[in-house]
Amino acid sequence: MATDPRESVLGEGDAVASGMPQLDPSSYPNQIFWLFIALIAIYFILSRVALPRIGAVLAERQGTITNDIAAAEELKLKASEAEKTYEKALADARSEANRIAEENRAEMQAELDEALKRADSEIAAQQAESERRIAEIRDSAAENVEAIARETALALVDALGGQPDSSRVDAAVNDKMGGTA
Repeated sequence: MATDPRESVLGEGDAVASGMPQLDPSSYPNQIFWLFIALIAIYFILSRVALPRIGAVLAERQGTITNDIAAAEELKLKASEAEKTYEKALADARSEANRIAEENRAEMQAELDEALKRADSEIAAQQAESERRIAEIRDSAAENVEAIARETALALVDALGGQPDSSRVDAAVNDKMGGTA
């Protein structure tokens, strides 16, 4: 009978270990056979079912990434073109603003020149009027002085007891005043 409590007797002297059957060296060839069968089955399942699906997903992702990159490049190109268009529009706007400013300056300068011409002509007219008035006042004053000088001379001759001769007094006043009678 068995001396080891782990062993049991099945028949005529055959003892079987009660441990894990995978660790029994006598079952190794059988285990290796089934290992190869399992690996071959897994290989065929993976190569025929799982790997094509994974490959399709990877190809789809790669296609999506490629399309996204192409779209990004296209958008970048459009953004670059839009930036160039913006820069050109900005430069055109600046040149237009400068042109308008120059036109306004020229127009304002022309208006200023015209206003200066009008002011100069008004000043010249006022100056001519003033000179005319001064000449009138001077002429009027000279006439008044002559008249006063005649009256004074006549009054002096009369006051000194002489007979005033109007023609001689006029000739003497004209001679002194530088005029003619």
